[in-house]
Amino acid sequence: MSEPISGEGLLFLTDEQLQQGIEGMFFAYRGFTADPDRILEELNRDRDQNYGRAHHRAVHFVARAPGTTVKNLLEILGVTKQSLNRVLRTLMEDGLVESKVGGSDRRERHLFLTEAGADLERQLSDVQRARMRDAYRAAGPEAVRGFRQVLEAMMDKELHKKYGALRDKSE
Repeated sequence: MSEPISGEGLLFLTDEQLQQGIEGMFFAYRGFTADPDRILEELNRDRDQNYGRAHHRAVHFVARAPGTTVKNLLEILGVTKQSLNRVLRTLMEDGLVESKVGGSDRRERHLFLTEAGADLERQLSDVQRARMRDAYRAAGPEAVRGFRQVLEAMMDKELHKKYGALRDKSE
């Protein structure tokens, strides 16, 4: 990979350098999802299920924001209501997620992980945290700050707000 242009020259990256960044994101995503995918494949064989990345994402964000509404989860994941309902139905039937009726608005459904759901989420997140930790350590603090800046700059405005809200809850 060619060396990035530093300082003000970053405004003048070549198409090839940008292409390498795009490809880097694709391959990094494959690595980032490989470990949880293996865990889900094993679970699928054991339970005769068909869990995939949609189930992983749903479990992840319910864990990050216990009591989140179905509407909020739809906005975060950017999927159709039908698709999310299919995923949630499976997770609820398998005892991983539970839905409670809202206190102030009985039309709202608030989502929580069960103990089994929290165990699964922990397994999936542990391997991703380990991969991120190793990468962060190898890159160093300055690169980690830069990486976060790049990720945030790539987010759409509304998604950046959602990201900030999740981040604020955990701090």
